[in-house]
Amino acid sequence: MNPLYTPPKIIRKIFSGFVWESKVNKILVTFDDGPNPNTTDKILKILEETGISALFFCVGNNVQKYGELAKAIISQNHEIGNHCFHHERIHTLSRTEFQATLLRTNEIIQETTGRRCNYFRPPHGRFSLGTNGVLREQKLSNVMWSLLTLDYKNDLKVVNFGLEKYLSSNAIVVFHDSNKSSQIICDSIKLLSDEVARNNYQFGTPSECLN
Repeated sequence: MNPLYTPPKIIRKIFSGFVWESKVNKILVTFDDGPNPNTTDKILKILEETGISALFFCVGNNVQKYGELAKAIISQNHEIGNHCFHHERIHTLSRTEFQATLLRTNEIIQETTGRRCNYFRPPHGRFSLGTNGVLREQKLSNVMWSLLTLDYKNDLKVVNFGLEKYLSSNAIVVFHDSNKSSQIICDSIKLLSDEVARNNYQFGTPSECLN
């Protein structure tokens, strides 16, 4: 396995309290770092066309700035998760600082969309031994991934290689709702949809895949 695309088995074993794969035989599609005025609307359109239900891990500051986009995510029957308020590297934060960014993000998401967050993903995929304890206090599930598409490299060939090589029937797939992936994000989602069909896999909703 290539650790750039999929986390090593030893890491998954050590941090077994985190969610690394879908809990059913269906694929969960996720997006990090939004909402973003250059990408969110495009992503929502492609998701509607392909019939995919997704989980968006949103940065609190972005939700505050682009509240209408956050509302659009919810109105189109997708879910929003917590991705910290300023996309902080949480392993560098004190416990109090980590609690504060989680709480602030939860509050702005609920105030903006009317939805309570149930899921969290650490920015940059960085976490510490104390991460899960803090998340349990705030009743958040730490959703990692089994396939990082590397779409932020802005190279469709890189995305295609990862999908062809490492996609599984219970994968949690990561894309990015950000400027870094804006030029290829629509084509990347279409590639995933085609690969799922080719393998006779199925997409699942966040609640199906995580509960």
